[in-house]
Amino acid sequence: MKSLVAYFTQTNNTKMIAEAMFDVLSDNGEAAIETVRRVDLDTLDEYDFLFVGAPCHDSDLAPPVKGFLERLPKSPKFKLVGFFTHSTYLPDGTNRRKELYDQWAGRCIPTFENACKARDIELLGLFHCMGKASPPIEHFIHQEIIADEDEWNDYLPELRKHPTLQDIENAKNFAKEMIYNL
Repeated sequence: MKSLVAYFTQTNNTKMIAEAMFDVLSDNGEAAIETVRRVDLDTLDEYDFLFVGAPCHDSDLAPPVKGFLERLPKSPKFKLVGFFTHSTYLPDGTNRRKELYDQWAGRCIPTFENACKARDIELLGLFHCMGKASPPIEHFIHQEIIADEDEWNDYLPELRKHPTLQDIENAKNFAKEMIYNL
């Protein structure tokens, strides 16, 4: 089994998740890791798995990853696994957390699904977790999304601690699950 982990990162959250998945993949076959900007699309037929990771921007995948997905070959040999990091809660728990997730990261999963459907690529699974935001994004979130001070004071410490060791472990377990499900 041969795998490639391709990712884009700005604050290293997505890179941390990419490296965790790469560690699992390299323990279970031949694996490579690279940023999406450095991936040679002509070599993708060499791989059985393509793991693609992105940060969430404006409730969707970051533009470099969206462009990468659009340039993937049609009906390739590889199977795709997607992952992304975002600065909002997971969509479990309260209605407010689900609302924030939908507003802040809600287009990421459909973008992966639609890109794979358009290119006739089998999408094996998707993983996502929180990642800490840069200071300008923190400011934006506070001004535009979570303006209530009590809610902000509960949210900010949670945001700043991700990805946690548990997030990294969850990413590794997800990568193992993808391997075993194949």
